[in-house]
Amino acid sequence: MALPKRKISKSRGAKRRTHQKVTLANPSVCPQCNEPKLPHHVCPNCGQYKGRTVIETEEV
Repeated sequence: MALPKRKISKSRGAKRRTHQKVTLANPSVCPQCNEPKLPHHVCPNCGQYKGRTVIETEEV
């Protein structure tokens, strides 16, 4: 197995890991209630997904 000859500094290791950051999902707008929701998920406000009711919610 190959081993490094010298210790890799903290800054050099951090440079290598710059592209491994976690990105937040961009919320989309629900077409029924115009509330923000995650893409490809059921709307938590109205319970609709692709135009049909998946979760029964209480209407306020």
